[in-house]
Amino acid sequence: MAAAETLSQNFELGFTYTRSTGPVVGKFLTGLRVGRVYGIRGSDGRVLVPPAEYDPVTGAALDEFVEVGQEGRLLSWCWVSEPREAHPLQQPFAWAMVQLDGADVAMIHCLEAPSAEAVTSGARVAVSWAAERQGFITDIRCFTLLGGAAS
Repeated sequence: MAAAETLSQNFELGFTYTRSTGPVVGKFLTGLRVGRVYGIRGSDGRVLVPPAEYDPVTGAALDEFVEVGQEGRLLSWCWVSEPREAHPLQQPFAWAMVQLDGADVAMIHCLEAPSAEAVTSGARVAVSWAAERQGFITDIRCFTLLGGAAS
């Protein structure tokens, strides 16, 4: 029986198209560029951050924007002790679920903290803005601890 021949081909996966952000995501990203965070009110009254284009309850288009706070509460987190090159921070950090003041739904972003021991669910956190903002989610460089747990 002859040895099987292995075939190979170099391949690079790429997405060579662009997508417009539309009026909902566009408002969110434009807000980030100028240092504001916007959510959107759903049919059940909840404020969703980041904003959704369509209501998760009814499926209807949403258009009632709400500016939310730049501080909030850490709901949950996962410590990354050895960041990868593609991670947003190159020192140990936490992936965090943050519920901003005025929002009813948490968003996921990174949390800069001195150690895993310094991070607790319920802690107050604040947006740390990027030095140069361009209208991307990375305009929020990360969240940082404010020092005390929420009551």
